[in-house]
Amino acid sequence: MKVLDLRVEHVAEPLGIGIPTPRLSWRLETGAQLAYEAEAVAPDGRTELVRVDSGDVLLRPWPFAPLGSRDAVRVRVRALVDGQADFGPWSTPLRVEAGLLDPSDWQVDWASPSTEAPHDGPRPAHLLRAEFALAGGIRSARLYVTGHGVYDLEVNGVAPTDELLAPGWSSYRHRLRYRTLDLAEQLVPGRNAIGVHLADGWYRGRIGFNGGLWDEYGTDVAVLAQLEIHDDSGRRIVPLDWRSAESAITSTGLYEGERHDARLESPGWSAPGFDDAGWRPATRIPREAFSAALEAPSGPPVRVVETIHPTLVRRADDGTLLLDVGQNITGKVRLTATAAAGTTVRIRHAEVLEHGGLATRPLRSATSVDEYTFADGERVTWTPRFTIHGFRYVEISGLPDLAVEDVEALVVHSDMRRTGWFETEHPLLDRFHDNVVWSMRDNFVDLPTDCPQRDERLGWTGDIQVFAPTAAYLYDASGVLGNWLRDLAAEQSEFGTVPNFVPWIDCGFPSDPAAVWGDAAVIVPWTLYRRTGDTGVLRDQFESMGAWVDQVFTLTDGTGHWSRGFQLGDWLDPAAPPERPGDSKTDPYLVATAYLAHSARIVRDAAAVLGEHAAEHRFAAVHDAALDAFRRHYVAPSGRIVSDTVTAVAIAIAFDLLEDDAQREAAGARLAELVAAGDYLIQTGFAGTPIVCDALATTGHLDDAYHLLLQSEAPSWLYAVTMGATTVWERWDSMLPDGSVNPGEMTSFNHYALGAVADFLHRVVGGLEAAEPGYRRVRIAPRPGGGLQRAAARHDSAFGTISSSWVREGERMSLSVVVPPGVTADVVLPDAGGTTTTVGEGRHEFTISHRAPADDPSRPRRWNIHNPEERLQMIEAGAL
Repeated sequence: MKVLDLRVEHVAEPLGIGIPTPRLSWRLETGAQLAYEAEAVAPDGRTELVRVDSGDVLLRPWPFAPLGSRDAVRVRVRALVDGQADFGPWSTPLRVEAGLLDPSDWQVDWASPSTEAPHDGPRPAHLLRAEFALAGGIRSARLYVTGHGVYDLEVNGVAPTDELLAPGWSSYRHRLRYRTLDLAEQLVPGRNAIGVHLADGWYRGRIGFNGGLWDEYGTDVAVLAQLEIHDDSGRRIVPLDWRSAESAITSTGLYEGERHDARLESPGWSAPGFDDAGWRPATRIPREAFSAALEAPSGPPVRVVETIHPTLVRRADDGTLLLDVGQNITGKVRLTATAAAGTTVRIRHAEVLEHGGLATRPLRSATSVDEYTFADGERVTWTPRFTIHGFRYVEISGLPDLAVEDVEALVVHSDMRRTGWFETEHPLLDRFHDNVVWSMRDNFVDLPTDCPQRDERLGWTGDIQVFAPTAAYLYDASGVLGNWLRDLAAEQSEFGTVPNFVPWIDCGFPSDPAAVWGDAAVIVPWTLYRRTGDTGVLRDQFESMGAWVDQVFTLTDGTGHWSRGFQLGDWLDPAAPPERPGDSKTDPYLVATAYLAHSARIVRDAAAVLGEHAAEHRFAAVHDAALDAFRRHYVAPSGRIVSDTVTAVAIAIAFDLLEDDAQREAAGARLAELVAAGDYLIQTGFAGTPIVCDALATTGHLDDAYHLLLQSEAPSWLYAVTMGATTVWERWDSMLPDGSVNPGEMTSFNHYALGAVADFLHRVVGGLEAAEPGYRRVRIAPRPGGGLQRAAARHDSAFGTISSSWVREGERMSLSVVVPPGVTADVVLPDAGGTTTTVGEGRHEFTISHRAPADDPSRPRRWNIHNPEERLQMIEAGAL
């Protein structure tokens, strides 16, 4: 039987990995594995062959000698499968090469074209170039490169990689990622040249709100590039004599946009033989001047992942175009045009239109304007190099004859592998799920951010804490989130608490610890472990996880009751006024105490997984104390919850904080009452929204969960869809029913947090849930309702594709389940007895009689006045 998809760790491109003993994973075409053989072949032909008697194919320990810096081997695996007499065929070989694993491997210094610069506005980008000679017979060429700022490379006039905004944004004081590039195909015997475009980026450009901060990580922009060659002259590090000049990019900033004057370009600047006599030597900065650890990346690069052709909204008399991309994206515009020298084209961006024009107020001070000035009459294709924007609509002025067909929108984000899908026959619900996917894509640009458009774009911990289960289903997010968690732990260690966003910048927001947000230190790694089966993420983050719970427990003076200090609470409760989004109806200390109990239980369980038994007992005691405190302060013997809000009751149920079944039943009934009293419209913010449907469904109120889920008036999940949204909004009413933008200063049309309910869609509506870490065992238990006639959930796990698909015809329901090799599925049918069947590999079909409670025809119909078809039906029914 074939071994497929051999990989190391969570990286798709194992060139320059930073681990001497990377773990191996693969999947089987079919069958149950009994044992496997792994072979590693070094470039000199030395071979290691190891047999392991194990049925596991996920994250297996490296069975060979540890890799040293620069070591490379070709690895392949074959499996012995149940029912076969011998091992099957070998997998396709995978080349695995280590990067520079020891700080002493770095032998070059930083080269800077600008050690400091005024910041009265966005600064220009710079050029760096170096020429060098090679002998013939180039056997290998590796460039290890990183930067202060963001860089683009050219080698002999050609870009060797399509990565954007390298090296990304990390907590630069602690860790800086470098790339390993294979340049053997780009270099030639004789003269060669390397060129670098270099700009401020996150390192010293403006970042943050309230005016932002400049030079947050340093006053310099610089590049660190070590070129190692093996040619006829032997192996060596090639000295690079860097020279610098300003580029044709006269100003560039992530918030401001980019200005490019083609008249200032230097043709051939990155090719050998260019006359750089007028350039100045770059400033050498000793590498010891900076303390950040140099690390190989664990996540995928940022790339252009899709191209969209916009449509015309209108053309003004002067030729100005207003274009609709058709989708709210993170990215940039690329245009192809001809114009006379000195002509400048101007590109403005916005997420929505208001009063017929671009709604730019929500961008705050992020002007998001790109400009290109032509050098001559040649036809050129141009896109900005060092900026991205969050937008759906584009206004292009200055080129009266520009054709719509010559404009493209480039979607930019971390190049993650899609792993999860969901669909029904309900067009609004499916569009909402698409919106969740797009908001994740748009906000996973190297790290998980809150929004991609305004002067913020920060790694808010609370947002990803609630969204992590959805993210880990939709995409292989392990690389992005694992990298971000390393920054979280580093800054937590420095600041003594988990910052409310990571990387942290002090731009005026409170730095005090806050529940829901700080709990990301615990919940995100636990979620990754549950979804991937990777105990390594728990081991790497366990100190951070425990430190957060210990800190909070200390703040309670050992009582478990977090009853004082700063809290964000149930942020963006729809009852809160636009200018005060934290004014929730739910007691913030109820939320904080509940989260302490929840996180302490998770850390207890993580300690058990890791065999840390002393820690397991210690965090069990913290959990018990917080649980007792929650019950004493917030739960009446009857099961009534203090605050008596949807969020308060949902948290008590979802976090299992109630004393017995009677209290749980009473709380479930009260939750259903509160939801109904609110006319089945949303009454929750960040804390309550991800869990309210689950809390209803698990306490026997599935019909109420569906009615809440499928409402389309504001505030509801589907309201934004009826208003034409293509992403999830920050506020339930970011756009008001009359088409005007919410007056709140904090109004984004692209936030994934309130889309966290998609996890309920996957697990309950679609019925696909991981029962054991890594989807080794799954629970297929769809619970139809809401009048839905079909739903399907599909996830590409590490073992292969798992799917659950159900269809109802009248009162009969059919369920189709697909299980890959290595996975066991417990199929729970939604019949009267909850019939459960355990199945293994293959396709399995089930049919039952079924009528969902939410189909009850006696329940009053809720109309959506914003849907044209329903509006017509309302008129015909006399309801309007």
